[in-house]
Amino acid sequence: MSSESDSGADFHEMREPRVEKVVVHMGVGRGGRELQEGEEILAEIAGQSPVRTVAQQTVGEFEIREGDPIGAKVTLRAEDAHEFLETALPLTELSASQFDDTGNFSFGVEEHTDFPSQEYDPQIGIYGLDVTVNLVRPGYRVAKRDQASRSIPSSHRLDTDDAVAFVKSTYDVEVSE
Repeated sequence: MSSESDSGADFHEMREPRVEKVVVHMGVGRGGRELQEGEEILAEIAGQSPVRTVAQQTVGEFEIREGDPIGAKVTLRAEDAHEFLETALPLTELSASQFDDTGNFSFGVEEHTDFPSQEYDPQIGIYGLDVTVNLVRPGYRVAKRDQASRSIPSSHRLDTDDAVAFVKSTYDVEVSE
């Protein structure tokens, strides 16, 4: 058994952050052919079938009604999420301001053609992607479960500095201040 003073710099597997999920979203703004093409691109990039997203409210200026399909998203977990991040993170520049207080971060990829598997097609055009990454420490599910849930101690919660260090070391990317 270790004492409190030993736990500072020592590695412990329950303190190691991990990627819980990665959500890749493509907002097209309207349904029809553009949305179908966007879904096909998203399926190729992410490697699984996307789910359509619908407008939550009516916006007259953009001729969008509540319930209209306006985008698509894919949720990646485990190895699929890791592989996607290895491909997508080098395509963007990250800053510490993109990380929230609980270690999650988001970034955008301006052009889908930046991905190695994609080529520009003038018939389709250019689509951008929004990527949201959810980082957690093992044991975090204790706070989410229905039965016998417990709060996570503040010492075990993931913070911005831990998340930045994890992303730098795991994916070998630069995170600016």
